[in-house]
Amino acid sequence: MTDKKVVVVGIGDDGVKGLGDAVRDRIRACAVLYGSERQLALFPAFTGEKRVFPTPMRVAIDEIDQVSATRPVAVLASGDPLFFGIGGVLTKRLGHHRVDIVPHVSSVQLAFARAGLSWQDAPVISLHGRPIQGFAQKLHNRACVAVLTDDVNTPGAIARYLLEYGMTEYDAFVGEHLGGEQEKTGWYDLQSLSDASFAALNVVILRRRDDASSPVFTLGMDDSAFSQRKPDRGLITKREVRVLSLAELRLRPGDVLWDIGACTGSVSIEAILSTPDLQVFAVEKNEGDLVNLRENQVKFRTDFVAVHAKAPDGLERFPDPDAVFIGGSGGELGELLHICANRLRAGGRIVVNAATIENLYEAYQTLRELGLTVSVTLVQTARSKPILNLTRLEGMNPVYLVTGMLETTNQETHIPETHIPATNRAREEKS
Repeated sequence: MTDKKVVVVGIGDDGVKGLGDAVRDRIRACAVLYGSERQLALFPAFTGEKRVFPTPMRVAIDEIDQVSATRPVAVLASGDPLFFGIGGVLTKRLGHHRVDIVPHVSSVQLAFARAGLSWQDAPVISLHGRPIQGFAQKLHNRACVAVLTDDVNTPGAIARYLLEYGMTEYDAFVGEHLGGEQEKTGWYDLQSLSDASFAALNVVILRRRDDASSPVFTLGMDDSAFSQRKPDRGLITKREVRVLSLAELRLRPGDVLWDIGACTGSVSIEAILSTPDLQVFAVEKNEGDLVNLRENQVKFRTDFVAVHAKAPDGLERFPDPDAVFIGGSGGELGELLHICANRLRAGGRIVVNAATIENLYEAYQTLRELGLTVSVTLVQTARSKPILNLTRLEGMNPVYLVTGMLETTNQETHIPETHIPATNRAREEKS
């Protein structure tokens, strides 16, 4: 439609050459042309006013909104403006009645075309301007993904990251300057990719080789699968308790989980593997346990934040949680619960594993005082054990799962610090 004040035009690396006559006419008819310095340089014949995008993005949107109220504006975007582009932001701000989108073939489409791969089932993961942390679990068990890079998360940096997590079943296709005169493409194994350098404009496709497979991780993995402290093996949330605790946490995609007293990281790891896009922040006071946690992160391909601190230290660095798991405390259970409850998002859950009746009582009473809806589950299980040519059952230590559900706002549940019960008990070992 020609009566719209803003036209957002997707362009390729070939600039004006890749546009049809009708699109060129749309741009020429505008009084102001916005784009990056590189994009504007591709339109030397434009006779109107050229403006480089101001930063941050909200400033650019405000300016385009103001200018387009009186003059027609063209905005240049890479590829498809609605694919990780400015098109969606402008349409949301100005309304679809003021914005016309003219898409171009995206760099991802071109990359798959050059690689000769179908991509209807391939997810696209953007590392452009985003941290690489968490990439391992997003990629794990995927047959093929496209990755958007930047000058930090380069193809080489991505390869080194994957090698660290042992994800060597993947090969990589890198496309540089796709659609332009300097286009260059090629396939690489991760080792050769890790030392290679590429142009800043590139797209990476990671494809699992046909003769390779990814390890399979299931809910309720054996305790022995996790690296643990020796000779004190057993300082781990047992499989049966772990599964029931995860059920009580009621994790949802995109939630933030705090794992306090993470030890081996078994709860964090299983939570991530069972819940897409979960954000986990763990704290562990024992340095030796943290070493085992790091080993388990690599083994199970789960990349999450884990800090060496004695809670509540370290919690101030974390975003507010949707769920909190407390597997062990250093004698500050009451204080921990107050801090967690006051930062818990509405509808959030706190699950405490208590192996003693003293900690059961303190957790139950404190959560109730904080205004949470509290329930208790006693978990008492036994595992089979051979005896001569027979089999008997060996009972495991009973564990109380104390669950608090926040059904109101954090402000309504705030308890003054002076009400925090004084505790000085030794750290409760994990069940």
